[in-house]
Amino acid sequence: MGLGVWLWVIIAALALIFMVLLFLASRYKRCPSDKILVIYGRVGEGQSAQCIHGGGALVIPLIQDYAYMDLTPMTISIPLQNALSMQNIRINVPSTFTVGISTEEGIMNNAAERLLNLPQTDIEEMAKEIIFGQLRLTVASLTIEQINQDREKFLEEIRKNVAPELNKIGLYLINVNITDITDSSDYIESIGKKAAAEAINQAKIDVAEQEKLGAIGQSMASKEKEIRVAENLAEAEKGKKKADAERRVFVQQQETSATIGEATANKEKDIRVAENAAEAEKGKKKAEADKRIYVQQQEAEAVAGENTAKADIAESQAQLAVKKADAYMRGEVANRKAMEEIQKAQYNTERERLIAEEVVQKEIEKQKIEIAAEAEAERVRRVAKGQADAILLRYQAEAEGVRKVLESKAAGYSDLVKSCSGDAKAAGTFLMIEKLQDLVNLQVEAIKNLKIDKITVWDSGKENGGGTTTANFLSGFVKSLPPLHDIAEMAGLDLPKFLGDMKSMNKPAKDDQ
Repeated sequence: MGLGVWLWVIIAALALIFMVLLFLASRYKRCPSDKILVIYGRVGEGQSAQCIHGGGALVIPLIQDYAYMDLTPMTISIPLQNALSMQNIRINVPSTFTVGISTEEGIMNNAAERLLNLPQTDIEEMAKEIIFGQLRLTVASLTIEQINQDREKFLEEIRKNVAPELNKIGLYLINVNITDITDSSDYIESIGKKAAAEAINQAKIDVAEQEKLGAIGQSMASKEKEIRVAENLAEAEKGKKKADAERRVFVQQQETSATIGEATANKEKDIRVAENAAEAEKGKKKAEADKRIYVQQQEAEAVAGENTAKADIAESQAQLAVKKADAYMRGEVANRKAMEEIQKAQYNTERERLIAEEVVQKEIEKQKIEIAAEAEAERVRRVAKGQADAILLRYQAEAEGVRKVLESKAAGYSDLVKSCSGDAKAAGTFLMIEKLQDLVNLQVEAIKNLKIDKITVWDSGKENGGGTTTANFLSGFVKSLPPLHDIAEMAGLDLPKFLGDMKSMNKPAKDDQ
């Protein structure tokens, strides 16, 4: 082969490889982040589809195909009305649910099996029906207080009930938003009013308590201030008096020391003069007398000064006691006034709280009575309806039974008349014969319990027609029982001759008589 042929072979092979690669590239499908790639057909043993979120896969032609599922969340409005709670109170729970197709492995396969190629409206309608049922189930398992006050627990219960059911069709619950919860009996509003009243009353109590504490603190501070001022004034006065007394004592001591020193000097002088001259004795005596007088005078002045100081101290203490008593009196008066205002505030607060509680309690009792009355009326209506239905069914069944019995009897009587060649009288005779045994049994029952041995008959012996009165009594008693032929005659029937003829049997008896 030439070089040109090899060149064309290489070009053809390259073209073939390029076409194969181009074909494979066209069959390689990539999955966006907001979608799920579903490959179906022959995808593996025991698998109906292969779900891929992110990445890509090669779709084998002829034996496989593919489709996409959108992951865009769907917002579903659930206007739940008249849902029955655990307390048998119907409430309205309008809510909004956000759901989307799940990207978890098992739940994705559920979505591929149940939601592939379905329009979004059909998916929303399917999810809406599931959410409605599970939301009613959740409301029925909780009380009004749990639903209204503990919203987090309510939402958790909703997720617990709704999410597994949505997973069964390939969806998962993204978010739940409860807009507002109401009820037709205003039970929730009453709870709110009660809570508001309790909060207001507690706030009033707290305000009164703080005002009381403020008034007590203020009075205590005023009292402490006045006491401290009085004590400081007393201490200042006491210090002043003490300083003055110490000054005066010091002056007296200095004067006394000076006097003693002067007397000593005079004494020494007099002693020297007395020793030297007789005239000095007179001066000495005079000096001693002067000294004694001076000393006594100084002592008297010192005692007077001490007494004055003591009087001043007593006066100061008396004034301090008066000021303390006055300060204590003003503090006690302020305290009593504060306690009086506090008690008034507590009285008003307690009265308002009791009134509010009474109003709320009466309102709640009224609603309970109305709810109980409505429930009792509904129960009575249902019981009456059930009893009426039962009576109607019983009468219908009895009428149906009577109708069947009459139809059966009519059919039997018709066959009996036909068997008697259309002779209705003969058919009646046959029916009468069937009842003869019952009639005889009734006659026997009428007399079988009579104790004949207890019957006493006073008889004179003979009657005009012959025979005894006792015999006539027994025969008359027996004849008082209605014979069969008479019964049949009253029914308009003639018994067959083989049953006997009462009239023919009675005639010979009359002839014998």
